[in-house]
Amino acid sequence: MKTRMAMATAVLASAALALTACSGGGDGGGDPAETTLSFFTDKAAWESSFDDMNDASDGVAPQLDFTGYSDPTAYDAFIKQSFRTNERPDLFTWHTGDQLAELVDQGLVAETTDIWDEAIADGYVTEELAENYTYEGAQYCVPMNVVYWVMYYNTQVFEDNGLDVPTTWEEFIDVADTLVANGVTPLHQMNIIFEFVWFQAILAGLDPDAYDGLSDGSVSYTDPPVVEAMEIWHQMQSDGYFIDPGVETDPQVLLQSGDVAMAYFGTFFTGQLNDLDMVSGEDYGSFLLPAVDGDLPQTPVIVETGPLCVGADSDNEEAALAYSQWWMTTDAQSAWSESRGDVSFNPEATVTDEGLAEITTQATSDDSLQMRRYLEATPNEIYTVASEEFGAFVTNNDDPTGHLQAIQDAADAYWADNS
Repeated sequence: MKTRMAMATAVLASAALALTACSGGGDGGGDPAETTLSFFTDKAAWESSFDDMNDASDGVAPQLDFTGYSDPTAYDAFIKQSFRTNERPDLFTWHTGDQLAELVDQGLVAETTDIWDEAIADGYVTEELAENYTYEGAQYCVPMNVVYWVMYYNTQVFEDNGLDVPTTWEEFIDVADTLVANGVTPLHQMNIIFEFVWFQAILAGLDPDAYDGLSDGSVSYTDPPVVEAMEIWHQMQSDGYFIDPGVETDPQVLLQSGDVAMAYFGTFFTGQLNDLDMVSGEDYGSFLLPAVDGDLPQTPVIVETGPLCVGADSDNEEAALAYSQWWMTTDAQSAWSESRGDVSFNPEATVTDEGLAEITTQATSDDSLQMRRYLEATPNEIYTVASEEFGAFVTNNDDPTGHLQAIQDAADAYWADNS
C-alpha cells in the first residue's frame, strides 16, 4: 500500500504532466478566442457546467481544458507546487481571504484591476464584491461564483402556523416564538463546519462596522457590540430556537420534513433542496434575514465568493485575462446560471429560478450592504480558534465570555506578529 506521502507525490506528478500536456505554448499574438487554456479546479463535480461554458464561449472567448480535483487538500498542494516550476496553470480556482493574499504576496496571480473597473462601470459587479479581491488597492482574479447567505423556510410549516415572511428582526423573533409555542423547532444550527454563521448573521445585522473591524484587529472580540451579539445568540439558544447541533441528518432533509422550519444557508442550498424534488415557491421559499438593528440604512447580506485566477507568467496569461473579462459579462453569467441553476454575481444575468432571481435583485440593490463571510474575512490563525470556540458554545450554550476571550487571545497574538 502506498504511503500518504507517496500518493501525494504521485498526484502532483500526474497533475504536472496534465498541465504540461494542455499548455498552449504562449499567446504569440494570436486570437485569444482560438486559444485553449489549461484550467484547474477543486470542483471536479462541476465539469459538465464548464463544458457548457465552452459551448457558450465558442468563437468569442478561449476554451478551457478542464482538470478537476475532488480532494481539496491534494488540489491546494498541486497549485502551490505548480508555481515552483515553469509549468504554471493558465486559469485556476482558489480561495479569497488569506489564501489569496498569500499568492498575491508571492506574485503568483495576475492583476485584474482594469477588468474590475470596466465590469463595475458596466454594472456587472458591485464595488462591495470587489473588496473580496482587493489587496493594497489593486484587484486580483475575478469571481467564479457568488453565494448569498439567506434564510430558507418550509412553506407548509409557515402556512400551518399562520406565519408570514418577517421583514424586521422583531417580526423574525415573533415567528420563532410562535413556532416554539406550537412545538416546532424554528432554526437549524451546526456545531461543525458552519458553526460560525449565526455569529456573523447577528453581529453584521447589529453593528456592521464592528463586524468589519474584527477582520483587521481594530475591534476586539470583547468589545460591547460583539459581546451583545453573543448574548443575543445565547438567548436564542436558551429560548429553544435551534435544533440539537449534533444531529447528523442533512439540513435539507430536516427542512423538507419540517423538523426545522427555517435554515440559514448560502444560496447553494437551493440545489440541495431541488435534489429532494422540492420546488421553489411551492415547497420552500427564501428571504434576506432582517437586520438586528432596524435603524441601519442598509440590510447586511453575507456574501461568499470563490475566485477564478490567472497564473502570472503562465503560457497563456493574456488569453486567460481575456477569458476572465468575458466571464464577467451578462452573456457568460446567464449561461453559467442556467447550467448551475444558481445565482450569479452579475445582477444583469438571467436567473431561471424566480426565488433566486429575487434574492439576487435584493442582495445587489442599494438597500443591501454586501459583507464578506466570516471565514474569508478572518485571518486563518484566528479563525482556527474561533471555529473551535463557536462549536463549543453551540454545543454547550454556556456563558459566551470565556469563548470570546479565547478568540481575542488568538487575535492579540496574531496582530502582534502582523502589525
